[in-house]
Order: sequence, then C-alpha cells, then structure tokens
Amino acid sequence: MIDIFDNFYCGKRVLVTGHTGFKGSWLSIWLHELGAEVVGVSQDPFTNRDNYVLSGIGNKMMADLRSDICDGQKMKEIFQKYQPEIVFHLAAQPLVRYSYEQPVETYEANVMGTIHVMEAIRATSSVKVGVMITTDKCYDNKEQMRGYKEDDPFGGYDPYSSSKGACEIAIQSWRRSFFNPEDYGKKHHVSLASVRAGNVIGGGDWALDRIIPDCIKALEQDKVIDIRSPKAIRPWEHVLEPLSGYMLLAKKQWEHPTEFCEGWNFGPESESVSTVWEVATELIKNYGKGELKDSSDPNAVHEAKLLMLDITKAKTKLGWKPRMNMQQCMDLVADWYKRYQKEDVYQLCVEEIEKFINY
Repeated sequence: MIDIFDNFYCGKRVLVTGHTGFKGSWLSIWLHELGAEVVGVSQDPFTNRDNYVLSGIGNKMMADLRSDICDGQKMKEIFQKYQPEIVFHLAAQPLVRYSYEQPVETYEANVMGTIHVMEAIRATSSVKVGVMITTDKCYDNKEQMRGYKEDDPFGGYDPYSSSKGACEIAIQSWRRSFFNPEDYGKKHHVSLASVRAGNVIGGGDWALDRIIPDCIKALEQDKVIDIRSPKAIRPWEHVLEPLSGYMLLAKKQWEHPTEFCEGWNFGPESESVSTVWEVATELIKNYGKGELKDSSDPNAVHEAKLLMLDITKAKTKLGWKPRMNMQQCMDLVADWYKRYQKEDVYQLCVEEIEKFINY
C-alpha cells in the first residue's frame, strides 16, 4: 500500500476507542496496513454485518478490548497496560434520533466518556498525541448558507448535537487546564486536538436512521426506499476522507506539538454538499437498481435541514484536501455493498483505501 504518511505510523502504538464502529473499523484497518500496533477499546459491534466483524480486523490488532469508556478506572488501567503513544477517540453515541429516546445515555457516552478518555491520557506518560473526534453537529446550527468555521460557537438543538457541543467545550477546557501548549515540555507532553467531520458514508455502516444503510437494506429486499428528509442538505464525504485528515493531523501534532493542538474541520468541497434525495439517487445509479419514495413526516422530531463546513483551515494550514467528488464517493460506497457478501472484506477495504489514495 502507498504510504501517504511517510512511514510515520509503522511501529507506533495507537489506541482507538470505538474501533468496532463504522469509522473506527476503517481507521484500524488503515493503521494496521501501515504497520501500527493497534489497541482497540470499544463496546460490541452493532450488527454481525458490521465492517469490523466481516473484515476480521479485531484478530489482526495488538489488543481487541471490550470496555465502557465511561468506566474511568478501567480506561486508566487499559492505558497503563498498553502504553499508547497516539490516541484516536471515536467511541460515542452517534445518532440524532436515538438521542431523543436516550438523552441521558447520549450525554454520558459523549461528554463523560470523552472526559474519562482525556483523564486516562493525562495519567499515562506514553501518550504524546490525542485526536478527539466529535462531529459537524457540534456547532450552534443557524442553518446558514455559509460553512461553519472552527471558531464558530458550539451548541445544538437535539440532545446528540448539544452533547457534542458540550464535548468540544470539555476538550477545550482540558487543553487549557492540563494540556496547555504554553506548558508543553514543562508540565505535560501531550498535543490534544479535536476534529469535526461531515456526514460520513461508506461500506460497512449498518447504523439506524442513516441514509446509506437504509437504502441498502431496502435494495437488498427489493423494497422501495423511503426518504424521510429528502431536501435536507449535508456535507457528505466518504469515510476515508476525514480519516486521512485525522491521521495527517496526528502526524503533524507529533512533529509540531504546540502548533496543531486545536479544532479542525474535515468536510467535502462545496460542490459535494448535496440533499439526501440527491445522495440516494446517486447511490441507486451506482448500485444498479432501486426506487425512491418521499416519506416526509411533518410530525417527525427536529433534525437540521442545512449544515455545511468550512474546510479552509485544514486546506491551508494542514495541506489536507478531499480527494473525491460526489460521483467517485458514491461509486466507492456502492462498490463495497455490492461485493461484501461474496469477497474477503478485509481485502476489499484495503483495495478501496488504495483506490482512494490514487484519486
């Protein structure tokens, strides 16, 4: 595999929380292919068709652990045992509509879970870099026509979005209080950053209330695809786009600890910001079959209709930019779901990473 990170991850001990999840499994596969010693900490996968399960990445890792990130003592014990150098924190309750049903659980996982991970980082001298993954929904969304910048205010209407806004405030506080760049080398040796991505799509995602899994489930059963928010506009991007940003950022933090420890947006170019209906249409075109139906419900719980990210900072300061347009993204998404039942899923993922790198 082409290594776009200049052999940086080879031999590094990297701890990934949420490695059984959609993004976490792809990140773990990529890190493993680059020669990292990957330690995963997570709860059980969502379904037996998840990318983590089908790829078998857990069997290739240095350690594949089950633990609740809200168990602060257990987190510290795991960190002490495995002595990670780099931490990617992805574990979370990631669903908007579920957060209306379980708001307390959402806040516990997203806010207190993140705090316990930061406390484990603080208690473990081996950790040099922490990348805390939140979401584009952490911003106080006014449904404006411009993309949100990293210094825009945090907030959130629903419990999920507001929990991620609170999470960002906590990360900011821990950075100022315990990982302050002005104290680097004197009181600590940690570079702590937070990252926000758009609506991430790709193979192996079976979560509830997400457009791609909903489409694929319907397609596999030859059913009409119900689209509940056809006009909602989102910054869609393939899962490998933000992951490439997270991994580049961690490398930059390692090399320049006090320059990159801040918030970062990783979203698509503006021309890839599309409606739910457009994304579903592009998927069925690439998949080769399917029919859409507008199933808008005026009584549904509130979900934002418009959300965009400004990625100028990542492009100018990090040298990162998206590699794929919407058509290339949807081609890769459809490719995974067309092939996963017949092929070695780990190799399928590796092949798609290589294809992504070559775009």
